[in-house]
Amino acid sequence: MTTASLSEGLSVQRNVIGALILREIHTRYGRDNVGYLWLFLEPAILAAMVALIHIGGNSHLTGSIGPIPFALLGYTTFIMFRSIFTRADAVLETNAPLLYHRQISIFDMVLARALLELASTIVVLAVLFGIATLAELAHPPERPLALLAGIGLLWWWSLALSFLICAATNENRLVTKFVHPISYILLPISGAFYMLDWLPRVYRDIMAWFPMTQMFELIRYGMFAAARDDYVQPIYIIFWCMLLTFLGLLSIRAVRRHVHIG
Repeated sequence: MTTASLSEGLSVQRNVIGALILREIHTRYGRDNVGYLWLFLEPAILAAMVALIHIGGNSHLTGSIGPIPFALLGYTTFIMFRSIFTRADAVLETNAPLLYHRQISIFDMVLARALLELASTIVVLAVLFGIATLAELAHPPERPLALLAGIGLLWWWSLALSFLICAATNENRLVTKFVHPISYILLPISGAFYMLDWLPRVYRDIMAWFPMTQMFELIRYGMFAAARDDYVQPIYIIFWCMLLTFLGLLSIRAVRRHVHIG
């Protein structure tokens, strides 16, 4: 493959992803009322409400980690995971006709949705923490690169799982019934609302092996000066993300042969 053909292929891929993102925004939010702004307002309102519940709370939290920024960070980033994970089951149902176009693949559809959620999360985090900082309820990120790395790994993990969900729900619609319950189960155990240091040692040693808890530990390490990265193992997280991505890509490749677009 020459450099010119590679460049042309990447250009086509970029245009396809961009078009799918715009289509997803218009399909999901339309132009009525606040329209596209709801992409950011929905997670922002939910995260803000959860944070307000924690006003005055200080259980376990010390140093530069306040209850409001702790809740904002955990819920906003978990919303990204939940949105990518739970919406993956409808990718083929709503977009199957697009497979008539040779340039569009299932991978493109899932990736476009995940990128949209990532952009929404970053904007919402910036706005909410900007307001909280101005109100002297939070501080700017202590380690911005670690924060972005943690969000990036959580997004990668969510994308890899969404490939598997997309394929599994197309093959067996019964799986769809379990997607949302699984996301609810993961909310309390994911690490979004607790730190591993809070747990008794016997439970901490078990939960430290769950990749999501390590991702949230890394996210908090990037945000708060008082947070630590004692339980974060980047190679371990990357291994799981690569493994799930590989399995997910194999799954959507296999299911493509069974998708009926006629």
